[in-house]
Amino acid sequence: MRSVDDLVRWIDGCGGAAHTRSVAAAGFTVHVVRTAVALGVIERVRRSWLVLPACDPARRAAATAGGRLTCLSAASALGLWTPLHDEVHVAVARTASRVRAPRVRLHWGGGPAPTSALQTDEPLINVLFHVARCVPLADAAAVWESALRGGHTDRRVLERVQWGSERARRLASVASLLSDSGIETHFTHLMHSIGVTVVQQVWVDGHPLDCLIGERLVVQLDGFAHHQASDRRRDLRADARLALRGFTVLRFDYHQILFDPAYVTETITDAMAQGLHRQTAVSRRSALFRR
Repeated sequence: MRSVDDLVRWIDGCGGAAHTRSVAAAGFTVHVVRTAVALGVIERVRRSWLVLPACDPARRAAATAGGRLTCLSAASALGLWTPLHDEVHVAVARTASRVRAPRVRLHWGGGPAPTSALQTDEPLINVLFHVARCVPLADAAAVWESALRGGHTDRRVLERVQWGSERARRLASVASLLSDSGIETHFTHLMHSIGVTVVQQVWVDGHPLDCLIGERLVVQLDGFAHHQASDRRRDLRADARLALRGFTVLRFDYHQILFDPAYVTETITDAMAQGLHRQTAVSRRSALFRR
C-alpha cells in the first residue's frame, strides 16, 4: 500500500498541488490522505484540493480558487517574459463559484484546448489565449514572442488554432512577423505601400544596417527583445558611429511596426521631407576626401 511519504513525493511531482480525485486514481487511500493532513505534511485548501506546505504561493492560490494557473501567472511559471503583475491569474470553469480573493484574477471559461477539472497545469495554447484577452496588445505580443523564441510553440501551430477570440486571432496572424526578419519584411512592405524604396542589409564601415532609405537615412528595427544594459550600450554606440559619419538613424521596435504603422510612416515621410535621406554637400566632400 502506498504510504504518506509516497503521497508527498507524488504531489511534489505534480507541482505541489493535486486534486483529490487524481490522488485517488494514483492509488492513495482516504486513510493515507487523512493521515498526511493530520501530520501536517499536506494541507487541504478546499474540499477537493491538496497542497504541500512549501507549495508555490501562486499555485496555492489557484488550488484555493479551484482552478489552474493561467495567463501571466502560468506564462511566468513557464519562464516566459511577462510584464510586471501582482495578481495571480487562475482559470476556472464557467460554473465555478464567483468567490473573489485578494490579488486573484479569475478567468472563467476555457480556451481552445480541452482541459479537465483535475488538471493543475493549463495548456500553453490556453495560456496564450487568456493573455491575448487580458493584457494590452503590446504586452500580449511580447508574451507570445517569448513563447515562440523559447521553442514552446511554433507559429504554424498558432496559425491553425481555432481561437474563438479576435485578439488571439490577430496575434496568431502576426506570429510569423514577431521575429527580427519578419519585422524587417513587414517594414519594407509598409514602405513600398507609400512609394518609398528600401535597401536591406547594407554594410557601412564594416557593420550591417537593417534598412537604408536613399543615401543617408538609416532605419534600425528591433524585434521583441528586452536588452541587457550591454546590448543597449552597443546600440547607442552604433547609432553614434553612424551619426558621426553623416547618417540619420531612426530606430523602431516591433510594436510600432506591427501596431502603430501610421506613426512609422509619418516619421519616415517627415524625415524625407527634410531631405535627411539625401547626401549633403558636406558628406559628399567627406566622401571625396576619403577617396
